[in-house]
Amino acid sequence: MEKLRMASPDLTNANIEKIAELFPNVVTEALDTDGNPRKTVNFDLLRQELSDYVVEGPQERYQLDWPGKRAAGFLANAPIAKTLRPVREESVNFDTTENLFIEGDNLDVLKLLQESYLGKVNLIYIDPPYNTGNDFVYSDDFAETTAEYLARSGQADSGGAKLVANPESHGRFHSDWLSMIYPRLKLARNLLSEDGALFVSVDYHESANLRRLCDEIFGERNFRADISWQKRYTRSNNTQDFTTVIEHILVYGRSDSFSVNLLPRTGEADDRYTNPDNDPRGLWKGSSFLNPATPEKRPNLCYPITNPNTGRVVTPTTNAWRRSKEEFERLQAEGLLYWGADGSASVPSIKMFLSEARGLTPINFWDHGYAGNTDEGTRDFAELFDAKLFDNPKPVKLMKRILEHATKSDSIVLDFFAGSGSMAHAVLAKNAEDGGSRRFIMVQVDEKPALRTEAALQGYPTIAALAKERIRRAGTRILEADSRATGSLDVGYRSLRLDTTSMVDVLRTPEDTDQQVLEGLEDSVKPGRTGEDLLFQVLLDWGLEITMPISVEECAGQEAFIVEDDALIACFEPEVSIELVQAIAKREPLRAVFRDSSFTSDSARINAEQIFREVSPSTDVKVI
Repeated sequence: MEKLRMASPDLTNANIEKIAELFPNVVTEALDTDGNPRKTVNFDLLRQELSDYVVEGPQERYQLDWPGKRAAGFLANAPIAKTLRPVREESVNFDTTENLFIEGDNLDVLKLLQESYLGKVNLIYIDPPYNTGNDFVYSDDFAETTAEYLARSGQADSGGAKLVANPESHGRFHSDWLSMIYPRLKLARNLLSEDGALFVSVDYHESANLRRLCDEIFGERNFRADISWQKRYTRSNNTQDFTTVIEHILVYGRSDSFSVNLLPRTGEADDRYTNPDNDPRGLWKGSSFLNPATPEKRPNLCYPITNPNTGRVVTPTTNAWRRSKEEFERLQAEGLLYWGADGSASVPSIKMFLSEARGLTPINFWDHGYAGNTDEGTRDFAELFDAKLFDNPKPVKLMKRILEHATKSDSIVLDFFAGSGSMAHAVLAKNAEDGGSRRFIMVQVDEKPALRTEAALQGYPTIAALAKERIRRAGTRILEADSRATGSLDVGYRSLRLDTTSMVDVLRTPEDTDQQVLEGLEDSVKPGRTGEDLLFQVLLDWGLEITMPISVEECAGQEAFIVEDDALIACFEPEVSIELVQAIAKREPLRAVFRDSSFTSDSARINAEQIFREVSPSTDVKVI
């Protein structure tokens, strides 16, 4: 029985918990006046979250720290002037698909997706580059010389002399990797739904640091598992000490709302159920009535019980009971206690019926038979290309296991280190198996394949191009294997490419503006940008999903983009007529957008606004 607090509520702790919901990374530990650890707020980090500049703060606390962490945290919040441009010729079923493949640096892409997919992604799986000492493709402008790094991290004095031994192996080695992954995970957390989950593949080089980093970003209480995946099933005698046959997959929920999907029951598990007393409720198995805790630890679960068949009374000695006295009496009254074959057992078992049994809980060791191995990953890829074009792709079987444990049939799946596209392949395959409609968002940087590799020799300009071709071939193979899926299974993807904003920089000082550039100031759109380019920037700016169906229709003799049954109507013609404005207003769209330069005068713009106020006052009208 809990004691009354008999005091006013601790508002400080309550406020800290509220802050933790918004910014888990700013809650840390500090010592109170008696030397005991307590929760507190790292106000320097909180200031950083609320600031648009790098904040300094020297106070030491219990936390994962490294040189460059503040700059990496600032990078996550720094705005960018970029957009996503559609690439129809590299897409599959552009007009009907709900899948995305985005080429570009995932840090910028994650920023652009913040509004359109805020809280909508159900599963994020990533396989970031392992920290094996190679350079990162994702430099994030942390460019500096070794001397600059050593001085900043306190590993060299003002004269450049090193203060510690082997700094590259235990300083810059980890700091660069952590600075790369930190802002990406911060942004990724925003995209997860409340019941969503993050799965991250990582090897031994950074698994410990990544665990602490994810504890900070997602909250330690949202840690779910550290899965050991058996990537190899043979040993290598070429290794110096131990042959590494596993990799880690760290699992975090977005909140307490995430629960892992259970596995289907197996015949082996069901065979453990019998019915020795011919209970009409069917097969059952016994669960111990003994508690692992001692009577001293659980005195509330210590009371005498009586065997109804022998009258023998037993009290706990080495173990407390598992259920309360009231529960014991209920179980006994409902015939849910089993006192042995002859009814004389001193301690009963609790009947657990097969008809009420739930699925099997997954374990945190996935052997190669259950989740595939690296050889299978290579075969998955080679079967589509008849060549080895990618090193160590993750097996589709592993990806499908993750989908089975963490998605529903209509989940959105994000992989922003897409690599060879194994997760996209698995989404298509899983949908074909169970009739699901899962959607994927793949993001891959425009990294070139290494010189003289088979991928380079076959003419693939980037890893992203190779991954897109893999997804296209996988979709074709799946449709060929099951003709029933044709027409119902989405095997396409919209291809998008990260680029600079479609809007020109019109902020010029008077001294920078002369007569020759005045005409160029009339249009805020960069030359060469199409109406579809502008439409996708508008979708992102308005926080709309960029997989919405788009059609092009003629309105009053001019071209207009119609997005998802008039959720948005956009016209980017060089000149907009009053007849066009009236035609769009009569459709009463939720949103309408035009080019600012399309109106020949201020009066034309005012007239357009008046038309919408009279004909469709609920329409949100904007210009670019």
